[in-house]
Amino acid sequence: MGFGGREEEIENSDMSMANRLTSATAKEDMMSDSEGRISRQPSEASCYATEDEEELGQIELGPKCSIKEHLEKDKDDESLRRWKEQLLGSVDADAVQDNQEPDVKILSLTILSTGRPDIVLPIPEEGDPKGLWFTLKEGSRYRLRFSIKVSNDIVCGLKYTNTVWKTGLKVDSSKQMLGTFSPQAEPYTHEMPEETTPSGIFARGTYSARTKFVDDDNNCYLEMNYTFDIQKDWPST
Repeated sequence: MGFGGREEEIENSDMSMANRLTSATAKEDMMSDSEGRISRQPSEASCYATEDEEELGQIELGPKCSIKEHLEKDKDDESLRRWKEQLLGSVDADAVQDNQEPDVKILSLTILSTGRPDIVLPIPEEGDPKGLWFTLKEGSRYRLRFSIKVSNDIVCGLKYTNTVWKTGLKVDSSKQMLGTFSPQAEPYTHEMPEETTPSGIFARGTYSARTKFVDDDNNCYLEMNYTFDIQKDWPST
């Protein structure tokens, strides 16, 4: 099928008036240029916003309520109380602070590899890990597991990003959405998909990396720089 074929005649005499009007409008909106290409011209109606679109543009979000205020509202409504329990989990209203900003702390990173002891790496409260943080075996499969503590308010759209360099050249960059978390007393654990370390003589050596945890409001809860090694074998324990 091409643009140069003969046009077929319409033989159906029972075409409805609505279809005739639609066909006529489409023909008026279609124009061909000097090279035979077809371009569609916008109709007059499409150049103006509809009333619904104008109303959408005028919507203003109300003031943000703290999670404590949400918990205190409609306490006598049983259905709302159950819905909030499903959404927020077992949040103690007395333990929640009036501060409206969520407090997110990444407590630890654990490296999981089948047949190997887990490598548990506490996240420094201040600054970056000193020296070589960990060593992985080339060609090994592993997963990362983070322990995350959320306080004060719901954190929306928490994302993990990680960038890796070797001898000054960026060799890997990844980003993953972790999700939305409500505050709770116990830390969350989030396990990443399985990955495989590169292998070969050129893959071995020291790498530098930067890890960040950021939410939908672009609040950064952790930005950490560290170094790690990929070697021919696991380090001796």
